[in-house]
Amino acid sequence: MDNKKKILIFTATYNEKPNIEDLIFNIFKDYPFVHMLIIDDNSPDKTANLVINFQNRYNNLHLIKRDQKLGLDTAHKIAYDYALENNYDYFISMDADLSHDPKEISNFLKNLEDYPFVIGSRYISGGKCLMHGKRLYTSKYGNMLIKFLLGINCNEYTTSYRGFNLNKLKPFKLSEVKSKGYSFFMGTIIEINKRKIKIKEIPIIFKDRVYGLSKIPKIEIFRTLKNLLIYFILRICRK
Repeated sequence: MDNKKKILIFTATYNEKPNIEDLIFNIFKDYPFVHMLIIDDNSPDKTANLVINFQNRYNNLHLIKRDQKLGLDTAHKIAYDYALENNYDYFISMDADLSHDPKEISNFLKNLEDYPFVIGSRYISGGKCLMHGKRLYTSKYGNMLIKFLLGINCNEYTTSYRGFNLNKLKPFKLSEVKSKGYSFFMGTIIEINKRKIKIKEIPIIFKDRVYGLSKIPKIEIFRTLKNLLIYFILRICRK
């Protein structure tokens, strides 16, 4: 692992106070050389205040607090631009709810040495999704449906656990992804593939959150299906 690289780990928060302390601690315990950026959408549980307290302990911890809940897609785009503006070499995004194990960051860093885009996949050999019931089936078969309709050689479209080698990806920017909400994650894969950028999947174990509730509104599932059908129709028309 090349510790000389400038690395930014990013997560977005909204009411993640029970989880963010463990996430920050585990990241800096195993990777003291990285920088971490948190974008908080004015969490009612005062997640941002806890992050501010931790900034006294960790000099490489950065916080952007927004005035209201503005969505995951805009948070990721702001964080990606922040990484570019501050000359980071690698940008890694992940969930704040402890569903993504920080120990797997080392595998991202290893693969980012050779690949421009690395995605943590639950649905390849060695990967696992520990969700249960309806959430598991929706995720597993939803990703299978996306792969079938888009015809992209990738098994994971909806996780945020992703790594970007910013030097190899120039001039690509996340701001070019037009999809909003949770469709943004699928839209990013589409834009990456459209530019013939190599997608490298690595196995991850996705844990179900322990504290708090899932924040995916049901409307987002329908929005993703709508956007998926639009992309599929466009794909067929191009043929």
